[in-house]
Amino acid sequence: MGRTVAAFDFDGTLTKRDSLLPFLAELVGWRRLGTALVRAAPAVRDRDVLKERLFTVVLAGRQLDEITELGRIYGQRLATYAVLPEMREKLAWHRAEGHETVIVSASLDVYLSTVRECLDIDALLCTQLEVDDEGRCTGRMVGGNCRGEGKATRLRAYLGAGEVELWAYGDSSGDDAMLALADHAIRVARR
Repeated sequence: MGRTVAAFDFDGTLTKRDSLLPFLAELVGWRRLGTALVRAAPAVRDRDVLKERLFTVVLAGRQLDEITELGRIYGQRLATYAVLPEMREKLAWHRAEGHETVIVSASLDVYLSTVRECLDIDALLCTQLEVDDEGRCTGRMVGGNCRGEGKATRLRAYLGAGEVELWAYGDSSGDDAMLALADHAIRVARR
């Protein structure tokens, strides 16, 4: 008998809204974040390029330890207050059925690792910040953004070659590639 895995997008699926911009605003303030968005955005049509430019403007040179500590506090708040009741029920049902649970998200590991722990989720596949030899963020993403095909690639690697029954939950076009892998693809309506 093979494994059964339930893969959940985070922003807009487990939660009602985006978690990344509010996190960055906690780090640098809304005014600086707005300025960084304006600086990062000119003539950029690719969301992944825009995200990396934003990280470079806002995070490059900052110590990962500082970002991770704020991320731990932010992740606890998200796990306590932002996860939707109906999605908590879905997670509980999958756990009761003996299914593995995994978050697959374009959001950052610096806070989603705490969310994973608080919600008792088995694994986390997400965007990670690149760090230099002195523990400072470079602004780049390790392995790229975990969005679109990046989600599917990471999920396939996690699932491996064995037999797997896959449930997948997502709310946006960034989840389409992950949903296409699933035996049970559930499109969650935006709230």
